[in-house]
Amino acid sequence: MTTILLAEDHQILREGLRALLSAEPDLSVIGEASDGLGVADMAERLRPNLLVVDLMMPGLGGLDVLVQVRQRAPQTRAIVLSMHADESYVLAALRNGAAGYVLKNAGVEDLLRAIRAVLAGQIYLSAPLSERAMLSYVERAREASGDAYDALTPREREVLHLVAEGRTSAEIAQRLSISPRTAEIHRTNLMRKLDLHSQTELVRYAIRRGIISLD
Repeated sequence: MTTILLAEDHQILREGLRALLSAEPDLSVIGEASDGLGVADMAERLRPNLLVVDLMMPGLGGLDVLVQVRQRAPQTRAIVLSMHADESYVLAALRNGAAGYVLKNAGVEDLLRAIRAVLAGQIYLSAPLSERAMLSYVERAREASGDAYDALTPREREVLHLVAEGRTSAEIAQRLSISPRTAEIHRTNLMRKLDLHSQTELVRYAIRRGIISLD
């Protein structure tokens, strides 16, 4: 039996995915998350065979969730669900540890094909992403050099996401169980590392990186 952790913030979509996956005799959804901050904890505790994660999650985006899960539950393979077919998003997902990338406008059969492929050790991308594009993405993901974002600590990435969502230092502190002063220090450090100088620049950076969306 293949065990699955499902991370999707929209309840209706999450419930639909759970029903569709649970209808397969060899698949079992053993955990659900509606917020990116709790996914790595659940993966470490439940040790699922597979993580299906939305690219855009509140609290912590899917790209950073991938990094945390890869570190804390390396046995768990990951498939990203996304509305974005842009090359930059696909490349970032592969670079951060995803083995599959499924577009949300695809049918359930596409997701099931992705699950079978990923569990068999393959990489799967939804159409219209071609096989040639897939090979190019994989190669570029392997060769991609680091950038300033790679220098951020896991905590700084969490704070960046929450700041980009418009959270205050007090709200961030409460969410992450740290002091407001510590939250402010993380914010100052991450902005220095990323060479950002205002809230507007930070939000634009987060949108450009796919950390948050305009939706």
